[in-house]
Amino acid sequence: METRRLGRIGHQSSVLIYGAAALGGVTQEVADRSVQEALDGGINHFDVAASYGEAELRLGPWMSRIRDRIFLATKTGDRDAEAAWASINRSLERLQTDRVDLIQLHAVGDLDELDACTRPGGALEAALRAKDEGLVGEVGITGHGPHAAETHLEALRRHPFATVLTPLNPVLWRDSSWRAAYEALVAEVQAQDVGLMTIKTVARRNWPGSVAGQELPPQEYATWYEPLVEEERIRAAASWVLAHEEITGLATAGDVRLLGPLLRAEASRAPVAEAEALLRDVPEYASPFVAMPW
Repeated sequence: METRRLGRIGHQSSVLIYGAAALGGVTQEVADRSVQEALDGGINHFDVAASYGEAELRLGPWMSRIRDRIFLATKTGDRDAEAAWASINRSLERLQTDRVDLIQLHAVGDLDELDACTRPGGALEAALRAKDEGLVGEVGITGHGPHAAETHLEALRRHPFATVLTPLNPVLWRDSSWRAAYEALVAEVQAQDVGLMTIKTVARRNWPGSVAGQELPPQEYATWYEPLVEEERIRAAASWVLAHEEITGLATAGDVRLLGPLLRAEASRAPVAEAEALLRDVPEYASPFVAMPW
């Protein structure tokens, strides 16, 4: 598998990042098969979060065997320093390790969330304390939503985050205002030598019937958005994203059944023009941020 340098951190991360949200609701047996599939496929960067159900607990038993072979990232969704500090320490316990390579401020997708994290007494203080005490290697930021790119640009103006995890896929790119915000973010990322990772590569649209604040309707996959499922379209979407050289890696989708198609997609990428043509006729292809279920 191709690797790319994770900004100034310097780690050569696999271009597929294991999205451990896929482990949040599965058994240990299923999780073990998925983790082994990822390792066998060449993935060396694992990304989890405190809020991903049982995911940290599913990864924990693996750490004694693979901790020195992988880049390990987790996230805290808490906004004040005391709660974030507790979250970081709880994640270390659940992951059965004394240190992660990256702690990320989770789901910071608008300025209100950014303000909450970066104010005096906010979560950023806890993350920096964890770095000072050797519990984490670096501090990053993540976020969903239509304003993620401009929010992450402002975040980099406020603090030199080592990484950014922000959305990118072909359907989002078609929105000129979204694309302009993303390109401005890329310019700052490159100026600061930040590791730029991405999410929502294989998102097709919101699940039909999903409405913010209401329970998700019945769905076939564990992802909160409806994913692309045809193998040729997954290959096209992953190929298109990885053609963006500024991206160091894409997080695999939040369902263990989608890992295999993504591994095959990375290994046999389509030319950009072919990828765009394959995605041009996807029915109801739309941003997953139209009606997020929260």
